[in-house]
Amino acid sequence: MTGSRKDTTTTRRRAIAVTAAHASMSMSSREDEMLAWAAVTALTGHLALAPKPGLPDPRDLGARATGRDHCSQRWSAKALAPGLAAMAAAARRTGSATPGLRAELGAIGRSTEHSVALAGGGHRGALWVLGLLVAAAALEPRGTGRDLTATAKRIAAHPDRRAPRRPSRGSSVSAKYGAAGAKGEARAGFPHVRRASQALAAARSAGVPEPYARLDALLTVISTLQDTELLYTVGPHGLRHVQAGARGVLEAGSTSTEAGRSALAAFDDDLHARAWSPRGSGGLLAGALFLDSLPVTVSSPAPAPAA
Repeated sequence: MTGSRKDTTTTRRRAIAVTAAHASMSMSSREDEMLAWAAVTALTGHLALAPKPGLPDPRDLGARATGRDHCSQRWSAKALAPGLAAMAAAARRTGSATPGLRAELGAIGRSTEHSVALAGGGHRGALWVLGLLVAAAALEPRGTGRDLTATAKRIAAHPDRRAPRRPSRGSSVSAKYGAAGAKGEARAGFPHVRRASQALAAARSAGVPEPYARLDALLTVISTLQDTELLYTVGPHGLRHVQAGARGVLEAGSTSTEAGRSALAAFDDDLHARAWSPRGSGGLLAGALFLDSLPVTVSSPAPAPAA
């Protein structure tokens, strides 16, 4: 009888342990999904802003600068979610910013780029920013925005040894002009994500309505970012022209003032006429909006953002 009772007790304990493990895995899976959808929501929030100078927004379903319409960009943004959830899961499983995690994130990122291309394409820069920040948030669930950009910096410091050896357009431009580029931005701890976050906080504390606060944050990024896409298409002189235009709007009183809105309209018309697009800034604003949404709360299955 004693042996039988011990066996029964052991079996019950094992069953409880298995159940607890399954519950923990389910909770982690839901946390990963919530982080992914928070990132997608940040990206679609950026896409919904208007008027964005030289960038697709709800005013122009023809998406003048990129050749894709606004609805297509919103749709393809949602295709990022499975890959971002997989990045969060990889980070949670690995537990620290290791070379192995960097390689796994790179592999997931390349697979996700393929999925996004099938859904309409775009968002490559945003995937780089949001992927690293989602992984950082999974590693440090209670981390502040500064903590998470520092963790993303540690991840990005490792080389992706599985990446294709051919140079990308961005890396070629970075080498030619000495610009930081996407990798340099990450390895510096995303300074422009931090600047966008600071601009958002300052505007909100001054009572600026949220859409204008976000536009001011975007212009803050555009005003100083060495955008490799702009360097490739229009060169250093064109980049300085775009940066000066963004500074002009902010110096006119920001987008919440009549003078600032007038300057923004002129800046947008100018970029429209030139077909210039500061696309690198959008993903960095999305990164700031993602950090602003944290921490995510897991209470029910993760919902998809509205179409």
